[in-house]
Amino acid sequence: MHRAFLTASTLALTLTAGGALAQEQISISSEWGNVTATLDDNKATRALLEQLPVTIEMRDHLRQEKTGELPTGLPQSPRQQDFSVGTLGLWGTGDFVIYYRSGRVPLPGIVILGKVEGDVSIFDRPGPIKVLVERAK
Repeated sequence: MHRAFLTASTLALTLTAGGALAQEQISISSEWGNVTATLDDNKATRALLEQLPVTIEMRDHLRQEKTGELPTGLPQSPRQQDFSVGTLGLWGTGDFVIYYRSGRVPLPGIVILGKVEGDVSIFDRPGPIKVLVERAK
C-alpha cells in the first residue's frame, strides 16, 4: 500500500511540475507554409501562450533567422548562446525568433522557447513575412 502511494505521488508530481506544458504545441502559419512547434516549459513560454493568437511581422536577419516584435515583452528565463535549425528563441524581451540555420549568438544569448517540428526551411528566403502564431489544434 505504501509503495503504491509513493508511486502515485511521484507520478502526480512529475505531471504537475512542468510536464504538462512540456507538450504544449503552437502553430506558425504564413503564406509560405505552416509549421508546428513544441514549447519548452519556462516563464517566457507561459507568458507567450497568454498572448496567443498573435500576428507578427517578421524580417530576415543574417540569413539565419526571421525576427519580429511581440505585442508585449516576455519575462526573462535562462539563456544560451547555441541554437539549431528549428529553434524558437527570444532575443531581448519581445523579439520572437525562428532560426532556420544553426549557429551561435553573442552574450547574453537567447531564451529558448521551443523547437519547430515541421519544415522550417520555408522561412529560408529573403524578405519579410507575416506569421500567425496560435495554439495548435
